[in-house]
Amino acid sequence: MENVKRFFIFFFSFILFVLLTPPIEGYGQEKEITVILDGYPIEFDTKPLLEEGTTLVPFRAIAEALNVNVDWNDTSQTVTATYKNSIVKLQVGNKIAYKNNTPFKLLVAPKIVNNRVLIPLRFFSEAFGFDVKWEQETYTVKINSPAREMSVIGFYALGDEKTSSWTNLFGKKYPEYDTGNTQHFTSIALGWYSLDSSGNLLTKSSTGWQRPEGWENVLEALSKYKLKSEMVVHVTDGDGTLSNLLFSDEAVRKAISAISEEAKLYDGINLDFEGLGLTEKEEDIAKIKEKFTEFVELLREKIGSSKTITLTLHAPNSAYKGYDYKLLGQVADKIIVMAYDYGQKPEPEKLVIQAIEETLKEVPKEKVILGISIPSETPESFAIKVGLAKRYGLNGIALWRLGLINDEMWKVLKTSIIPAKP
Repeated sequence: MENVKRFFIFFFSFILFVLLTPPIEGYGQEKEITVILDGYPIEFDTKPLLEEGTTLVPFRAIAEALNVNVDWNDTSQTVTATYKNSIVKLQVGNKIAYKNNTPFKLLVAPKIVNNRVLIPLRFFSEAFGFDVKWEQETYTVKINSPAREMSVIGFYALGDEKTSSWTNLFGKKYPEYDTGNTQHFTSIALGWYSLDSSGNLLTKSSTGWQRPEGWENVLEALSKYKLKSEMVVHVTDGDGTLSNLLFSDEAVRKAISAISEEAKLYDGINLDFEGLGLTEKEEDIAKIKEKFTEFVELLREKIGSSKTITLTLHAPNSAYKGYDYKLLGQVADKIIVMAYDYGQKPEPEKLVIQAIEETLKEVPKEKVILGISIPSETPESFAIKVGLAKRYGLNGIALWRLGLINDEMWKVLKTSIIPAKP
């Protein structure tokens, strides 16, 4: 009987303890919280918490995703974040936060969980102009970044009546033109040139790249709307044309002379040399890298700083390994990373992210342009790709190609980007 009595005392004491003890932070939540920025999730090494209606997230992870600079003072346990003209300060255990020295009352103070400093997501994001929405049903926080100034390059190539680059850009059928969509761009890359293996500059190639009749009208219209122009030189190595060119000193000399002379008509040069390093052995790939880099260096030496040099390159995680991104990034003004042709549509975000991250190991982000293939994307996936370029603080985006951009995609550009002007 005594044992039964002790059991009931213990049992009811335990129940009372459970009822009166506050829950440990992070436990007892109905669902895990998902945080999505510009359509793509943010990964955290410590799970976000929900406390008194406030979502708390690790400060470094959210700051990196929002491209906000942060500093942690261990002595005062204070987070200082800077973005454009705003400075935000939050302190662990303190419900008063500051934006540009103006105090704000928080519902929940920042705290340390699992050796990570967690801060209120909504206050932090909105302080820097980000739009934040909470979806109770799915436990999802959706963040939309403000429009950011970036370079936007549009590839201009021949199309038919339904896919005309001219009409898509200028809003009217050739030869008439208007403002159209010109306000969305920084520069236009004109796909009009190629090279043969002897180094001759071609205005009509077997791959379909050619300079159209009335090409001068395009340059005139671009000048009217203050858009920079790039002459794109496109060569592929499927039949060995590009390799034969690069390994011939005479062909290289001839090509560089012709390109630099033609470039007098344009603001810059865009080399789109594709297909290098697909099947060669490792030692041969090293030589191919060297030869292509040498070509770009000789071109830079020839034109000096009078014209910009843009390189349109296969992504580092593609099958093409003939590109030395580090050395090329030192010579070129911009590197367009063709983060597409992965075999799926839309292009897988994880592979696009991998391409960006591998490129940034070798090339400063100020020079990196994310190439986006319009035929591979939907308006929704296009918005995600634009968001990734913003998230990683890249110089901008390049769109292949004009003539294929639909109304919904134009809306994405309008709300997401302020085109940088030279």
